[in-house]
Amino acid sequence: MEFALSEDQRMLQDSLKGVLSQSASLDQIRKIAVGDAGAVRALEAALEDFGLASLLLPEAAGGLGLGLLDACLVQEALGYHIAPSRFLASALAAVALADNPGLLGGDAKFALAVTEMASRRDGAGLSLKAGKLSGTALLAISAEEATHLLAADAKGGLHVVDAAGAKAAPMQTIDRTRTFHAVTLSGVKVLSTAKANDRFLAAARLLAAADTLGAAQAMIDKAVAYAAERQQFGRVIGSFQAVKHMCAEMAAKLEPGRALIWHAAHALDIGDAEGPVMANLAKAYLAEAGTFIARTATEVHGGMGFTDLVGLHYWFKRIGVNRQLFGSPEQARQTAAQLQGLVA
Repeated sequence: MEFALSEDQRMLQDSLKGVLSQSASLDQIRKIAVGDAGAVRALEAALEDFGLASLLLPEAAGGLGLGLLDACLVQEALGYHIAPSRFLASALAAVALADNPGLLGGDAKFALAVTEMASRRDGAGLSLKAGKLSGTALLAISAEEATHLLAADAKGGLHVVDAAGAKAAPMQTIDRTRTFHAVTLSGVKVLSTAKANDRFLAAARLLAAADTLGAAQAMIDKAVAYAAERQQFGRVIGSFQAVKHMCAEMAAKLEPGRALIWHAAHALDIGDAEGPVMANLAKAYLAEAGTFIARTATEVHGGMGFTDLVGLHYWFKRIGVNRQLFGSPEQARQTAAQLQGLVA
């Protein structure tokens, strides 16, 4: 049996790559990384014109009703171009509210504060009391100009609140291509509650893995291109066996991750019980393969790999943050083992 992308899926990814190549060039990313609001707005406008926000929304909410495999293709393209986007938050809101899509349509813009589902810190976390949420959630995604906040409480419940009732303070991470926030709520009324099931966390981890897949592929492409033009001792370095081996090993590490993501996304889309297991394994695998590729691609560039002229550090750091986003590879493997009944 052949498993491959459909013509529509290939067209979706190719079209998005075309938009991003213009709107998320390295020069634009550099501006975004230093807080240029105009560059951020220009990219957001381009993605809005593309219709990114409506891809996963159900048709009842005015969307296209596409699946997680399509979402992974989009997130891979965003990762390849290290583009900031609220697509991840919108996609996961669509997953969480699939049975209650009333909040998803119109001009709704979702922020995501579910980090505590995977890890908690002292002094952080949200609590639900009498239908109201209070506390602080760390590393919230897409909190800027959000109308709604999808937040996880300390017991793993998922709730939607009006973002106007949340106070958001920027949190600095090594990744300058995206902005994270600490969100504080004080008795904010819950508008809707969604069931935080295995599928939701699996989808979150799978999309993080897809972002890493795209970023890692970009680093391989840059390393191969550099090796084909950089000369040492009168020869391009790509002709040296050691460099050939480094590039080949990166490609060999990444390719199984692509198949794993496609399989996991397809399984989640059709409701296969294997889906959440494979999604967690995909997150664990891409986190470690991505780290290896980020390091090796930088080594292929030699000293240039550490300079801002090449800009590899943007991809390197994005992969590093993705490694921990929604849970470390160790946590993802632990979840996969629990889903299979291999641990208590």
